[in-house]
Amino acid sequence: MSDGEKLLREHGLRVTRPRLTVLEILAEGGHLEVEDIARRARTRLDSVSTQAIYDVLGALSRAGLARRIEPAGSPARYEARAGDNHHHIVCRGCGEIADVDCAVGERPCLAPASTHGFELDEAEVTFWGLCPACQARRATENSNGFK
Repeated sequence: MSDGEKLLREHGLRVTRPRLTVLEILAEGGHLEVEDIARRARTRLDSVSTQAIYDVLGALSRAGLARRIEPAGSPARYEARAGDNHHHIVCRGCGEIADVDCAVGERPCLAPASTHGFELDEAEVTFWGLCPACQARRATENSNGFK
């Protein structure tokens, strides 16, 4: 039995080829858009619809095996790193996303003035800036007189 099969069964999910394939793709790393996951899955499976990929990602997210993030102005992205309350930094130039470990060190990382009776288990923070490649591009453009 593969690690993917064990994970799916441990989380009460049926083992299917699309689920195993999406788990493998997410394990390769990154913050992937659905279309990218679907394109990669189609190279490994005979055929799979984009809707099937959405369904798989929904099931994996609900089971805690994938994490969905939605940076402002960007389509939803998925990653395998789930359940550890990490945050993200997004490049304003190219949209690259990188993980940032918890800002304080324990859940939920931030303490609001009032919880309104909620039991908090996670805080989602998105940092914004320019990645090194976009900083270099900006510096080159500025030195060439472009703004």
